[in-house]
Amino acid sequence: MKKLTFALYFGNRGFFPESLIAGARAEVAQAVRKAGYDCILLDDSATRYGAVESREEGRIYAKWLKENEGKYDGVILSLPNFGDENGAIEALEKAGVPILLQAYPDEIGNMDFDHRRDAYCGKFSIADVFHQYGVPFTMLEPHVVHPATEAFQQNLQDFAAICRVVNGMRRFRIGCIGARTSKFKTVRFDEITLQKYGITVDTFDLSELIYKVNQISDTASAVIEKKDNLSTYTDFSKVPDDKFTTLARISVVLDEYIAEYQLDALTLRCWEEMQSILGVSPCVLLSELNDRGFVASCEIDLCSAINMYSMQLASEQPAACLDWNNNYGDDSDKVILFHCGPVAQRLMKAKGTVTDHKMFAKANPGSGWGSNEGRIKAFPMTFSSCKTEDGKLTFYVGTGEFTEDDIEQEFFGCGGVAHIENLQPKLVKLGQNGFRHHTAVGVGHMDSVLKEAFAYYLKYDLIDIN
Repeated sequence: MKKLTFALYFGNRGFFPESLIAGARAEVAQAVRKAGYDCILLDDSATRYGAVESREEGRIYAKWLKENEGKYDGVILSLPNFGDENGAIEALEKAGVPILLQAYPDEIGNMDFDHRRDAYCGKFSIADVFHQYGVPFTMLEPHVVHPATEAFQQNLQDFAAICRVVNGMRRFRIGCIGARTSKFKTVRFDEITLQKYGITVDTFDLSELIYKVNQISDTASAVIEKKDNLSTYTDFSKVPDDKFTTLARISVVLDEYIAEYQLDALTLRCWEEMQSILGVSPCVLLSELNDRGFVASCEIDLCSAINMYSMQLASEQPAACLDWNNNYGDDSDKVILFHCGPVAQRLMKAKGTVTDHKMFAKANPGSGWGSNEGRIKAFPMTFSSCKTEDGKLTFYVGTGEFTEDDIEQEFFGCGGVAHIENLQPKLVKLGQNGFRHHTAVGVGHMDSVLKEAFAYYLKYDLIDIN
């Protein structure tokens, strides 16, 4: 992930203390850099005090933004005093990126005419006019916050996550390798709906992948290098060498698809041709892709890949596609979330072990090498999925925690126990609203970030499952 850069905007209103603006320019810039981001500022000589009050100054700021287009990921609109809404809308109506409204607090004992800010009130004026013009913006808690505080540092982290999701998802490309297996109508999707939201789907026939795999020599340098990399990623000690080599060849071809078509994510038809023709299961290859920061889902669940991509953008950590798989004893708020092994190593308690996939080995032993077995570690998590229906892209978002609860050793694949408050009515809503048996999970509680990005900026539909 590249370091984010914010364009800083400072509002002014003449009969409030303009002397506070110079300090704000320094304080907000310092806070942004402390949080690990970069910023750009309009030169303080371009307008009075380097702030915006009038429509004319707003046009100067808008011109400056246009000249710096592509250099910033969001705008932080700071109000050292009340600010002027007419200058603000002139400046930012066409910004095209998320905008954070930040207002300075007043201080008890320092509220005489020379020091009283009234930014508490001015923030509403800016928000009102932006709403009238249809310009989306972000307001975070608390309503007023000083840039030097830890609360503002958290605001910056949340706003950065919103910017990554919004800017990353406005236009991106997913590779769909193979057709949906006819046994899984649950993962159907509508490409035209996705394109309406800027999501391009590039489709490839699985036979092409298999042909490409069979054209690669076992002794090719790319295959040898791939085997070296995979052997350090997880435990391949039980895998026959010919199967390991086949997995490496598949991984090389997946990398070629990603590079040639400039994919941002992919989803793969992972059964049953992989097992019957190539004699392997690609679970561990998807695991390795996710661990290195490239989103990859299995079973042609392209919608889960969309959610995984959003979570990775928000958290800058891997996400996973998992089954709502098993109850955990009698605890109605716990569930075992599982898949055969595409979970990133960074989300697991320890390195996995690559095995012969038990579901395929049951009928044809030796045909399913590639399941990366292990357990998901404990962490606060967000779960989410989406569907395409009636021309709309609709999401749900919720939060929970993966726990330290044990799952018996005989439980195959990669699973973890998740605790989700009021889980049972949530499951009813998911079922009644046509969501699939998969859910994407990501690290941390990102629900507020994702909801802000999805509904407010990206104009996705949201279903409330709480």
